[in-house]
Amino acid sequence: MIVRDTPHLTRWQRDRRAFIEHRIFWHGSIGLADLMSVMEISRAQASKDLNGYIADHPEHLFYDKSARTYVMGEGFDAHYLSIDPAEYLADLAAVAQGAQVPKSDWIVDHPSILTPTVPARGLRATTVRNVLMACAQGRQLSVTYQSMSSPKPIGRDIAPHGVAHDGFRWHARAYCFRDGIFKDFVLSRILTSQLSGTSEIDAQLDTDWVEPITLQIAAHPALSDNQRRVVELDYGMTNGTAEVVVRKCLLFYNLKRLGLDTDPEARAPQDQHIVLVNRSEVQAALGRQSA
Repeated sequence: MIVRDTPHLTRWQRDRRAFIEHRIFWHGSIGLADLMSVMEISRAQASKDLNGYIADHPEHLFYDKSARTYVMGEGFDAHYLSIDPAEYLADLAAVAQGAQVPKSDWIVDHPSILTPTVPARGLRATTVRNVLMACAQGRQLSVTYQSMSSPKPIGRDIAPHGVAHDGFRWHARAYCFRDGIFKDFVLSRILTSQLSGTSEIDAQLDTDWVEPITLQIAAHPALSDNQRRVVELDYGMTNGTAEVVVRKCLLFYNLKRLGLDTDPEARAPQDQHIVLVNRSEVQAALGRQSA
């Protein structure tokens, strides 16, 4: 992502400079061969790019004669790239799992990575296609849905307007004409689906989809001072608290993932590291959502 305006450079020059910064920051060095291979340019162009970068940003990188490569300088600062460690780790994890990641060839170091394994969800391609088309085209969907509150599948007409992922499953967010409310439909529980007519439902009326709520979290007060400090670092807290903004329709799932869906006294502080500061406000919102 370009974070500073450089009107004198072409898009291709900015992209090559972003690659230079990416390789220098995450790998510590870059050579002419790296630019030539990844960016598919000549040796002369690679040399011009590196020298041009150094001319515009002195002390950000320099040529190490002993190592015969360019290395990061003490004054390095990213001008053409957003350095986001969470995004980079997510890319590494995705690459390790064999996923297609944009600009994966920019990554040169591939440490061993393990991620939690969750059961594969039985998604039907036609179901996903029909839900997405209904969202994009403002159409209704006739579905057969197996809920956990009914022993048998039930036919419903719904008007999907978005999809959401709760960390484990994909949901369609839709107006249900049978129940007369907006609600979630787990995609794998939609047994059959058929696109039908145009929907007149206004998605902006789905207040739980539109409206946010802020979770104010803090380290568990029963932890030691040192334990609280490291939890504050874990969650990027400032002055002992952090704010997590979520949509109300995902509130239940976010609370569950953070372990905040139960009484804080139900688990040991060493197991439940954080507490919800604005619990009464959140519980009120959760009650309104499930009404």
